[in-house]
Amino acid sequence: MTALELKNISVIYGENTPFRKAALNNINVSFEKGSITGIIGHTGSGKSTLASLTNGLLKPTEGEILLYGENIWDKPKEMVKVRSRVGLVFQYPEYQLFDETVESDIAFGPKNIGLSEEEIKERVRLASEFCGLTQKELRRSPFELSGGQKRRAAIAGVIAMMPEVLVLDEPAAGLDPKGKEEILSGLVEYKNAYGATLLIISHSMEDIARYADNILVMKQGEVYMQGNVEEIFMQAEKLFDANLDVPQITKLFIELKKRNLCRSNDVYTVGYAKKEIEKLIKDSENA
Repeated sequence: MTALELKNISVIYGENTPFRKAALNNINVSFEKGSITGIIGHTGSGKSTLASLTNGLLKPTEGEILLYGENIWDKPKEMVKVRSRVGLVFQYPEYQLFDETVESDIAFGPKNIGLSEEEIKERVRLASEFCGLTQKELRRSPFELSGGQKRRAAIAGVIAMMPEVLVLDEPAAGLDPKGKEEILSGLVEYKNAYGATLLIISHSMEDIARYADNILVMKQGEVYMQGNVEEIFMQAEKLFDANLDVPQITKLFIELKKRNLCRSNDVYTVGYAKKEIEKLIKDSENA
């Protein structure tokens, strides 16, 4: 089932002016329910514009944005309902924290949609668990937390709305490996628990390779490539043409293949690489 679809979408900034710029040009892409799609592309490729379209923060110049088959702009006065169903987390969301305690910050969204106190408490509890926040941290001021804790608190505030689609712009940017693992693993747990659809914009090919099911590659406002993780990383040369990188482990296997030391270059995780190397060793022993 398709959760979200962008159909014939174009976004033009500065129309009828000398500064006219096409941020997106006739985009057609869909995201399946319960999937994780990694969105990658060079700076200026249209990734953030695409993200802003998903919950009505930005209106397209042309085309339709369909949420479970319904155009989100058919009833603009009900856009608040769309935004409770499609959660959008901007890059460095910790700068949007504002309340006295982490708990009250996370509760802000659920309060605004009129949930009961009991429901709000349950939403805060669930969201904080997915984001790895302790009861002690919930009682603290958000401004007393570390950078990673602030990031988790900000993401928890969006998860507390229990969105069906969650769009995140560089959710793990600037974090150490442990903080990155905690946030991305929590997002996967949320997706698995509620069948949510995740769209993750990231420059980290390692993160995309590890957590995504599918990849959407943007280039100059257009869809350059799309497919599952294996299909995309098998075409590493095309990624290089789009000024993008591939995981370090994939680079290694590309070089091994050039030297006729292996047959495959679609290796994109360490676990996959381990299996391939063990297979190569076994084949050499049996030769």
